[in-house]
Amino acid sequence: MGKNSVTVIIPVYNEEKYIDECLSSLLEQDYITAGDARTEVFVIDGMSTDGTWEILLRHAARHPVITLFKNPGRIQSCAMNIGIENSSCEFIVRLDAHAHYERDYISKCVEYLNKTGADNVGGPVRAVGRGVIGKTVEYLHKSKFGIGIGKHHDGDYEGYVDTVCFGAFRRKTLTEVGMFNESLARSEDNDINRRINKHGGKVFMTPRIKSSYYCRDTVKGFSKQYFSNGLWSIYILKIIPDAMSARHYVPLVFVLSLLGLGLLSLTGCAPFLWLLLIDIGLYFAADAVFSALNAKKFGLKYLFTSFLLFPVLHISYGAGSIVGILTFNRFSAAEGKLRTLRSQTDGSAKDVSA
Repeated sequence: MGKNSVTVIIPVYNEEKYIDECLSSLLEQDYITAGDARTEVFVIDGMSTDGTWEILLRHAARHPVITLFKNPGRIQSCAMNIGIENSSCEFIVRLDAHAHYERDYISKCVEYLNKTGADNVGGPVRAVGRGVIGKTVEYLHKSKFGIGIGKHHDGDYEGYVDTVCFGAFRRKTLTEVGMFNESLARSEDNDINRRINKHGGKVFMTPRIKSSYYCRDTVKGFSKQYFSNGLWSIYILKIIPDAMSARHYVPLVFVLSLLGLGLLSLTGCAPFLWLLLIDIGLYFAADAVFSALNAKKFGLKYLFTSFLLFPVLHISYGAGSIVGILTFNRFSAAEGKLRTLRSQTDGSAKDVSA
């Protein structure tokens, strides 16, 4: 489609709560509303079981720029590869359905891809919560005791980074580094950016590329998300041993210390019981301090919810990592099934928006 042409790829699965707002903010983009024919939008559905598909059909019927695809592999890495394979554009802009995008999001992505010469550009993670639990999760995204570690969580940083939120890529770079790894149901963004860097490419972040990510707004949803993240922090070691940093395994060490010291204290040996109590005491002291900081900055009502959700985050992630260790050998079989499914259904994962 020529210079500065853009394929927007949105992987979705059961996103009926968010997809309307996501597509509305997308269709208001200055890069699209200008009537520029250089933009195409691929929404790739992982066989949703809620009302997502019906919503997508309505949008596609009204807006010819949107093309729908089915994703039998279900996971985001498969969706990205379906989109890339069907794209003829210079740039690939990957969007998340759980987000709202500023009107100049795409144009800023194109501007910074051209200005910096980087292979991937993006903005910082700006988490937005709904309700008391959602707002608390939002604050955990900003807390150093929670999720807010790494430059991609710094709303003011501009420069080269290891990874960015979502990402706008040069299509040529993605094909050169081998596309997205379809063995990964999580951390596919870390992996693709790691390979871009190893290939001699650059990843650039700027706060001028603005979006808001809607974080989980229930304790169950938040816990499930980070259990899965912890699980995949282990599984990814089988495929890409150097994809994750040491900080991703701190919750695993913490949960193992609780379990190990707890079991050893049952032997009646007093030092193990004291070490367990010290371990718990130090953790909850840190929990109380950071919860108080959240409450001081954002309001007293978030003191209790922060105090609750910090351990939900760390224990869910750590427990997921332990399950990952216990099921490590079963992962290869699941990986093989996914690859077989994708290869058998490639011919049917076509444009279905007509």
